[in-house]
Amino acid sequence: MTQVPQDFDPELPEDFESAHREYARLRRECPVAHTDGLGGFWALTRYEDVKRAASESATFITSKQNVVPKVAFTGRRPPLHLDPPEHTPYRKALNPLLSPARSESFAPRTRELARALLAPMAAKGGGDICVEFSSHFPVHVFGDWMRMPEEWLDTLHEAGRAFILAVHMNHPERMKETSLRLYDMARALIAIRKEHPQDPALDPTSALLEARHEGEPLPDELLVGTVRQVLLVGLVAPMVMIGSICVHLARHPDLQAQLRADPALLPGAIEEFLRLYTPYRGFARTAVHDVEMGGRTIPEGEAIALLYCSANRDEDVFPQGDQFIMNRPNIGEHLAFGRGPHNCPGLHLGRMQLRVAMEELLSASPNGFELAGDITMSRWPEIGPLVVPLRFL
Repeated sequence: MTQVPQDFDPELPEDFESAHREYARLRRECPVAHTDGLGGFWALTRYEDVKRAASESATFITSKQNVVPKVAFTGRRPPLHLDPPEHTPYRKALNPLLSPARSESFAPRTRELARALLAPMAAKGGGDICVEFSSHFPVHVFGDWMRMPEEWLDTLHEAGRAFILAVHMNHPERMKETSLRLYDMARALIAIRKEHPQDPALDPTSALLEARHEGEPLPDELLVGTVRQVLLVGLVAPMVMIGSICVHLARHPDLQAQLRADPALLPGAIEEFLRLYTPYRGFARTAVHDVEMGGRTIPEGEAIALLYCSANRDEDVFPQGDQFIMNRPNIGEHLAFGRGPHNCPGLHLGRMQLRVAMEELLSASPNGFELAGDITMSRWPEIGPLVVPLRFL
């Protein structure tokens, strides 16, 4: 990589606010920043630059490196690892299964899951909302959506968490080892669906098996990679988002009481929480030629991180961007689910999970909740807490 100054250090220890303070500094002083950390990369911190890189898929590709730190050591995993038009048949197969109506159809079962997971916490007067609730909750919701065997879910929770921790520790050998366990699950699920096909309008794996590109089935190894990608991608963001929301509400009891008294405010509040605590900063692109951004030249072939969490606090787009503002006029412009061909296909399922989770948590803690211990933060590519101890009042 070209020798340029190191503008920030992504490997420094972080607390709940420190990364956001650093990204605010970079937006002011060095909006297109470079670091040698985590393998070396450029970081886009302002809204318009992040939006441009996410949208211009012909210039900013994902097929070379799709995340910082680099974690794809065990094969290509569509659709995230492919560029248009190669990625398109995978998205076409999955998108109908993630429509608003289809996502909302899982709300009753999601509510049952939330209540069952929160009941022990309510009974003992609190607990760790991430470890005891939000690390398990999306696994079960996702398991329902994937129509996975119930007995697989504990394994998925354990294997997925092990992979995520290996990424946070930037431990390539452990990443490979844990990723291969998820590949084994993907191959097993595909084998089951080949032997016992399900309705492709209801089952994601069957939909991928039925998909055709130019009249041909999707290649076997890329199909396995897709299911492997799908197995993990919906588990991390809800976990850290719920943790971030709970930290905020614990620190702002008046807002907590307002939402508890009027649950109709929750959908709008969740959009503002998604903007304020966007859980990703490490989705990456690579420019296919030298690119001028923010007064600097990003050379062809070098990794570029899209700091969605910073873009969504850009004061030029979201005044008082580090503050929670209910009914923010332009909240629909946030980038929490990305932009362009690689925007998050599970945005409706994700919104439903967050809404139901917060409705049930507020109901399970009628007198409120507060922080009961130290917060432990995730590392790149996510941003948000992994440990949030709460005390129910």
